[in-house]
Amino acid sequence: MSHKLFMLVNIIILMLSIIGLGLWDVTDISIKGLERVKAADVVYLETYTSVFGTPVEDLEKFFGKKLLRADRQLVEQTAERLLAECRRKSVVLLIYGDPLCATTHVDLLARAHADGISTEILQNASVLTAVARTGLQLYKFGKTGSIPFSQGDYQPETPYIVLKENLSIGAHTLFLLDLRPDEQKFMTVTEGVRELQRMEIKQGKGLIKDSAVIIGCARLGAPDEMIRAGTLREIAKIDLGKPPHCIIVPGKLHFVEEEWIKKWTAEK
Repeated sequence: MSHKLFMLVNIIILMLSIIGLGLWDVTDISIKGLERVKAADVVYLETYTSVFGTPVEDLEKFFGKKLLRADRQLVEQTAERLLAECRRKSVVLLIYGDPLCATTHVDLLARAHADGISTEILQNASVLTAVARTGLQLYKFGKTGSIPFSQGDYQPETPYIVLKENLSIGAHTLFLLDLRPDEQKFMTVTEGVRELQRMEIKQGKGLIKDSAVIIGCARLGAPDEMIRAGTLREIAKIDLGKPPHCIIVPGKLHFVEEEWIKKWTAEK
């Protein structure tokens, strides 16, 4: 093998590949992503931004690889340890959903580029596009909000501000609900609605009413996904089952959207 060809192969192999696993189970990974995992020296699995339908043990059997858990501290605070491996090994970081939907992974890429490390991104489906399954048009969504768990004096109002801005232009609002997989703590649609009601009491702008149309979603892309639409009062009473959950507050509806979301009425 010529020196030039050897250097080319080395550049291709010694890199960080960030690969999206898709919405629900191991079969959602792309063919290219599967090839990269099987060829990698080290494979990390990021475990804190979402949940997945395939247990880690089954992922390892499918890939024929040991998966190293990548918690928030490794990816965000001690990323230099992960990046150091990329200088001598081919490293894969697996992400549930799409790898670029969380800012933490964009920051990791920026660090890799600053250190002169080659990177590759293999994208996949995410909740940000899967919400189109509700019948709402993607281009009509505004800024995405996150509803975190309230704790003591920590009672954030940012989601309400996001909702106000989106409704002012007739845009739909997607709220991602807090989850803490390490603690087995996952916010439900019911809990998310209660948080919005709490914000309404404090803000008093009349955005969150019992009669407001709400869409609750759970496990989008899974065989047992659930989508329910109805008034806030109705949706707050529905158990959508296992996580992850999200909430959509529609803005101005096109008549086609109105017809489609009737499919998800809470009375089902």
